[in-house]
Amino acid sequence: MSRDISLLVQNSLGDGVIYPFFAVEMLFDGEQVLRLWTGQGTLNYNSFDWYGTGQLLAFDAVEETSEIAAKGATITLSGVPSEVISLALSEPYQGRKANIYFGLHVEGEDDSTSLTQIFSGYMDQMNIEEGAEASTITLTIENKLIDLEKPRTARFTSTYQKTLFPDDKGLEFVEDLQTKEIVWGRTVE
Repeated sequence: MSRDISLLVQNSLGDGVIYPFFAVEMLFDGEQVLRLWTGQGTLNYNSFDWYGTGQLLAFDAVEETSEIAAKGATITLSGVPSEVISLALSEPYQGRKANIYFGLHVEGEDDSTSLTQIFSGYMDQMNIEEGAEASTITLTIENKLIDLEKPRTARFTSTYQKTLFPDDKGLEFVEDLQTKEIVWGRTVE
């Protein structure tokens, strides 16, 4: 998949001081959103605060293929205090949206930052390894194409049709056809 490179990235590639980084955005229930980046401190981008994790946030390689295939991604957050583990265990996360970005921060007259989305999917499994003082959380994110593998169950019954279209009577007699004897052709005399 080709990606558009922002004008900021194109213009800053020749500059002397650029800082590449990765960021992750996890959207939980309601308006709860966790935004982390691999730098230090808090990064303000598009009126959102992204919290710096430094070397504590790691990403496995994000794969792309020319085929239609659901390749996932894995992120690891290490050095997590024990208090945060209880939050991770109590918050429903499966099936919630997560995005991974590649970012570029340019230092100069006008400090500027650019983010390009490189992966989007749904949070799947969270593995927690607890330590005495800090723990490690590994989160796998499934590609959105995983939806293509889910079975779609639909029944040709009047009840199912009315869940979609309450006033539709088009399948009202389908159930009676199962036991109906149909005589085909003429009877032989």
